[in-house]
Amino acid sequence: QVQLVESGGGLVQSGGSLRLSCAASGRMFRWYTMGWFRQAPGKEREFVAAIKWSGGNTYYADSVKGRFTVSRDNAKNTVYLQMNSLKPEDTAVYYCAAEASGVGVQNRDMYDYWGQGTQVTVSS
Repeated sequence: QVQLVESGGGLVQSGGSLRLSCAASGRMFRWYTMGWFRQAPGKEREFVAAIKWSGGNTYYADSVKGRFTVSRDNAKNTVYLQMNSLKPEDTAVYYCAAEASGVGVQNRDMYDYWGQGTQVTVSS
């Protein structure tokens, strides 16, 4: 069982930066692929980024590539999402999630555990 709690969301101007954190409970955290997803009002939840258990493999949606960086600290049971050059279209509730299979990391249906989400609002 893994419990996830996101933090770090807020209001930022276009071009600004935020760092989201996701603290996980559970001894097996280090073996899970961790993903970040986001959901804007009226839209489906979409993949943002993911990182494999070792930290050596990362994945990004085309819309955030080059602006966002996902990382993890297994000793602290925490995964991060550094978001730079933020745009108004990045406004959404951001969720972290954990999945054990290591395949289909961009598929939200593969994820077993989800946090409650944190709001990110980017003003123009």
